[in-house]
Amino acid sequence: METRVFPRRPAIVVALAVCATLAVVAVLGTVDPWTPKIGLFTGGADLHVYRDGGWRVLHGLPLYSGPVALGLLYTYTPFSAIVFVPLERIPGAYVDNLWMAFNLGVLAGCILLCWRILGYRITPHLLLVTALTTVTCTFVEPVRTTLFYGQVNLVLMLWVLWDFSRPERSVLRGVGIGLGAAVKLTPGFFVVQLLALRQWRAAAAATSIFAGTVAFAWVIVPDDSRRYWTSTFFDSTRITDDAHPSNQSLRGTLTRLTDGQAPPWLWLILAGAVAVVGLVVSVRLYERGERLLSVVLGGLTAAVVSPFSWSHHWVWLVPLMVYLMHRAVSDTGRWWFAFAALFASTAAWPYWWSPDFAVVGLFLFPPSWPVAFGLQNIYVLVYVPVLVSAIRMVTRRTRHRPILTLVVTYPPAPEPSEMSLRSA
Repeated sequence: METRVFPRRPAIVVALAVCATLAVVAVLGTVDPWTPKIGLFTGGADLHVYRDGGWRVLHGLPLYSGPVALGLLYTYTPFSAIVFVPLERIPGAYVDNLWMAFNLGVLAGCILLCWRILGYRITPHLLLVTALTTVTCTFVEPVRTTLFYGQVNLVLMLWVLWDFSRPERSVLRGVGIGLGAAVKLTPGFFVVQLLALRQWRAAAAATSIFAGTVAFAWVIVPDDSRRYWTSTFFDSTRITDDAHPSNQSLRGTLTRLTDGQAPPWLWLILAGAVAVVGLVVSVRLYERGERLLSVVLGGLTAAVVSPFSWSHHWVWLVPLMVYLMHRAVSDTGRWWFAFAALFASTAAWPYWWSPDFAVVGLFLFPPSWPVAFGLQNIYVLVYVPVLVSAIRMVTRRTRHRPILTLVVTYPPAPEPSEMSLRSA
């Protein structure tokens, strides 16, 4: 892959600086960061569930027999609790702020890996662009929610992007995906993507790492491992009702569309079809040199076909925004409109029901609004034009000037020569 140099255009830096400033104002101003149960600095629920999982491993207590921290259930793998043991050793007075700072660093790392996958040389100028983009993305709802809950999704995305940034024949390619799936099962979708790409070595590495972590956890916490893989793994009621607006997946959309009457086989057929189409298109994108868009489509497809996808699972929108920036600076400026449309539709817009009760994210806005169904399924609706546009890209005879349609539709180019609610 040829090495690119990010253009040194003052207008881009100024625009990103303005966006970063507005994002900080929006993150800290639309909802007071100290507002109980919703302010950015009053969250950390999932982080404390992680810590309690580590504490239970250290003290030989069960993970899945009942509620853990804050009365919540532990829904992650037994191996994840072992991984979270170091978090338990950090004093509670410091862990929230340290984990948030760590997550911001991970977000910047994800953006840098995106530039690397796109073939850009890492320069001081690109580091500045990355820093401004990182701050801007804090007002993207999946990122804001990840920071609020102290979630681990950005770390999992970093591991996957690290794998795809490595040479195809690297012996380490696949390790990040295997570790990600060992902590939270959703990155396992990328093992299937590696198989679809015929990257057998990487798929074998990911599978071996995952199997090794399962065996390791079985040795360390045998009772929890037995219970998880024979019972808890199959118990979807441990999350919440599929119809809940926080379930931003195809299954959630079907459940809301049919008032809970959609038969399971219908979801299986539709999810299977979407998964197959998404995989085929991602392979074609990869073959055409669109490697970042290929992995982004894989991440978004995994969120769509998952039985339950919380909004913070959609952190893959960040690499999509980086891809749109790349197209904007290397193709035409109209890509900035696609970037703006994507950002506007997935930002952390709050809605205040009362002076002390608010929600964050369009999917949690009042169900009585005329556009409520569209808002309640906003991420699935965003996925549709992304997939359609990707299909257009791979079915054209040339790979130049593809148009990614997001919320706003442009004329085709000429043919060239939670109150954020509790999350799992």
